[in-house]
Amino acid sequence: MAKFNDIDLSRWKEYEDVETDSLWIIERRDNSGKHNGFYHGNFVPQIPRQMIKRYTKKGEVVLDPFMGSGTTAFECESLGRNFAGIDINPDIVEYVGKNFESELPVYSEMNFNYMLAADSTDFAAFSEIAGYLASKGINKVSHVILHPPYFDILKFTNDSRDLSNSDSIDIFLDRFGKVLDNSLSLLERKRYVSIVIGDKYTKGQWIPLGFYCMKEAMNRGLTLKSIIVKNMAGNRAKQNKNTIWRYRALNSDYFIFKHEYVMVLKKN
Repeated sequence: MAKFNDIDLSRWKEYEDVETDSLWIIERRDNSGKHNGFYHGNFVPQIPRQMIKRYTKKGEVVLDPFMGSGTTAFECESLGRNFAGIDINPDIVEYVGKNFESELPVYSEMNFNYMLAADSTDFAAFSEIAGYLASKGINKVSHVILHPPYFDILKFTNDSRDLSNSDSIDIFLDRFGKVLDNSLSLLERKRYVSIVIGDKYTKGQWIPLGFYCMKEAMNRGLTLKSIIVKNMAGNRAKQNKNTIWRYRALNSDYFIFKHEYVMVLKKN
């Protein structure tokens, strides 16, 4: 059994639900349970589900500093992991909190979920989480999942501190780097970070946002372990517009990108 998950290698053939390939063809978003997909820009639950199964054990803590509508949080609840999350939008934090059961299901080994409405570039929010974890006898989190805004493609709030309101790529990356620094301060050594990110196309130029974010992580001494390419077949922005996008591509010099990245890095 690996030190960082619950997979029993003596029964490895039974884990058909755990991905090991670097190309993920996900035809549709899982909208079962509490995953209703109402919030723009949220990611498919299958991504945090795979990361949690592969890189954590039951009862450990997963940190999500871009919590959004709680995709990772609800997966933690289902899979018996504890959750700590931050989002800059207080309304969405309240929504997620209300959607947790007043008492956790008896089948879940989740002991707590701790959520803050705060700016993830502010170290004070992470200090507050550290204090809460200490009260539970926990020193560090076991995995970090980061699904930041894809720069300014979608605006999530009117808050100037929101990464989706960054005035330039450089400012966005600087803010993302601060979130990384804050998150790494809580992550146990030899454990993993998952970055879920897509690219941007604007003014006739492909902006490799995913690789820029990967570089920010590697600049902090993280070791790149995998780059997973996940298709965007279920992306609402492209649904029912395939013919329009194809016409535009044929009339220009670019290819339609239909993927996003899941990058896995290890803290040394």
